[in-house]
Amino acid sequence: MRFVAVTEGDKTEAELRYGVQVNTWGVNELVDSVEAVAPRDIDALVVQYADLYEVAPELLPGGDRHQSLKDGAAIELGLRAFLESGGFAAFTTNFEDLGRLRQLPGLAVQRLMAEGYGFGAEGDWKTAILVRVANVMGAGLPGGASLMEDYTYDLVPGRELILGAHMLEVSPSLTTATPRLEIHPLGIGGKDDPVRLVFSADPGPAVVVAMSDLRDRFRLVANVVENVEAPDLPNLPVGRAVWRPAPDFATSAACWLAAGAAHHTVMTSAVGIDVWHDFAEMARTELLVIDEGTTVRRFHDELRWNQAYFRLAQGI
Repeated sequence: MRFVAVTEGDKTEAELRYGVQVNTWGVNELVDSVEAVAPRDIDALVVQYADLYEVAPELLPGGDRHQSLKDGAAIELGLRAFLESGGFAAFTTNFEDLGRLRQLPGLAVQRLMAEGYGFGAEGDWKTAILVRVANVMGAGLPGGASLMEDYTYDLVPGRELILGAHMLEVSPSLTTATPRLEIHPLGIGGKDDPVRLVFSADPGPAVVVAMSDLRDRFRLVANVVENVEAPDLPNLPVGRAVWRPAPDFATSAACWLAAGAAHHTVMTSAVGIDVWHDFAEMARTELLVIDEGTTVRRFHDELRWNQAYFRLAQGI
């Protein structure tokens, strides 16, 4: 995505701090991988989809949108082969740069995240790092990790909630229910309607973490949240989560904005805030936490203290 801060940042510092390399390949190299997928492999993956998910009738064999599901399967197989051949553990996509891809990858991204890959939408490599880190830290534990974004808010006084989602790419590792595999129009990208998994995240504790580049350092901002039972959302056919932020919506929003936290995040329901403290310590990265004990005044003090400490610590 062009002209947005989420695609920018100090890639050299990211390699020094986190041991990652952030590189770019032309999208049509991915297209070549997709087009090289054997038809029999596509058919076999479509059978797996039918075994794993509740598939919309129009996507099943004989349905009028079945080819779209086969196109989605080809993208998954081609993307997986591309990642494996390069030894990549995380990736991004960009709806403004799709080349000859027939769809914006949705289903493929969801399934790869659920397998442990990192992902950031719209070229957001910083969030791709976070999703990969969260997946590694939570490997083998109940729950999962996913790209997330605040989509909208339920602002009933005293009962405020946040609805998180994205265009297509929320990992089904956040739910123990059976997702539904559907197809719907997408108003951006200029391609065919994409297939995607539709579900709501399981209720329970989670952490939402964002990474910002402050020019002289990276900053992590983490909000402890509680996912709640999602209402029926027939007009939002994507993976989504509904949560209550700690300590309350007003404090969480004020502190999030004051910290300059990003609009893309990772949501993890597999590891808690203590694990993120450990990661930040090991990676020597600033971490600001918004939890039940947070107040706006205290948080602003912490911002000032951290500004002084991290400037001085560079010379130690």
